[in-house]
Amino acid sequence: MLPLKGPILAENCQHVCQSCQNFLKKGKKPPHSLANSFLIGAIPPVLQNLTFAEKMLISRIRHNKCLVRVSSGRAKMTANVIMFSNPTVKVYHSLPPRREDISEILAFVFQGPAKPTDDDIKRTPMLVQRNNVKDALEWLKLNHIDYEDLHISSENLNNYPLVGVPVDIEYSTCDPNSGNKIPTAMSVHDNEIEEGTTDGLCPFTVHGLTGPEFENMSLDKLKAKALQHLAEKGSTLGISHEAKPQSIYDNPQAYPQMFPWLFPYGYGGIGQKHHFGTISETTHKHNLLMYHDKCFQTDFYFPMIAFNHEQLKAGVTGSFLLAKRKK
Repeated sequence: MLPLKGPILAENCQHVCQSCQNFLKKGKKPPHSLANSFLIGAIPPVLQNLTFAEKMLISRIRHNKCLVRVSSGRAKMTANVIMFSNPTVKVYHSLPPRREDISEILAFVFQGPAKPTDDDIKRTPMLVQRNNVKDALEWLKLNHIDYEDLHISSENLNNYPLVGVPVDIEYSTCDPNSGNKIPTAMSVHDNEIEEGTTDGLCPFTVHGLTGPEFENMSLDKLKAKALQHLAEKGSTLGISHEAKPQSIYDNPQAYPQMFPWLFPYGYGGIGQKHHFGTISETTHKHNLLMYHDKCFQTDFYFPMIAFNHEQLKAGVTGSFLLAKRKK
């Protein structure tokens, strides 16, 4: 199948806003119109309601775990956002990656006063339904501009359970009276007892286990090290990534590859070259957050990541201007 030339048509778009109409009367393309490379297309059912693990298996770029969900259901930032190509170099040739390779780069530790039941496992974000991943990858390969060269491995897919967690689950006990917070990972303004919810998906935290001392460790040793660190109230368990991070500058395909369930066709990315000087990235993000179906607002990660990138760029610009001042 060959890609179609020309813009993506908005079949259900039948009206023109007053602002765009004023530009059309002057014979100019409205800067904020969908035709000016802002149309992202309707999100298909196969990319809706995916779990964290399923999104991890279909994304070509992933971000570090910079948010945690608190007991109120809201989110807070724990670090600046860094984007890495996903999966790691070892498994990037095809998607989804081999189940054995995922087990080597991802450790899943359930922490609580009692071992998880089957119902608890079904509520974890690591739950994967094999057919969901298969349908999502097949749709992206046919429609997303960054997935046309993707090889979908049927052999790797068949190694995943129809419904289940694709990695081994380790269990770590915790004192029910002391909460489930890790002191070294808490903010000085954090005054909540624990992070949890009585319904819906279980809250979770992902940390990185990095450093040259871990490069030659076996899988069992990595798991033992992670569990030991948790038992000592440490703040890391284990997930790896590509060594070179993705740039937040001049990289308009970063968001479409990081959030293919929000940019299903790969179009409408932030920071496109022909928007320079006419539409700022801040304005573009504001327009996305005001998208009619509110998919960008309701996504757990997009608003905070977009905001954090603005903070990082503002900090770099402020530092540059300060260093250039004569006095």
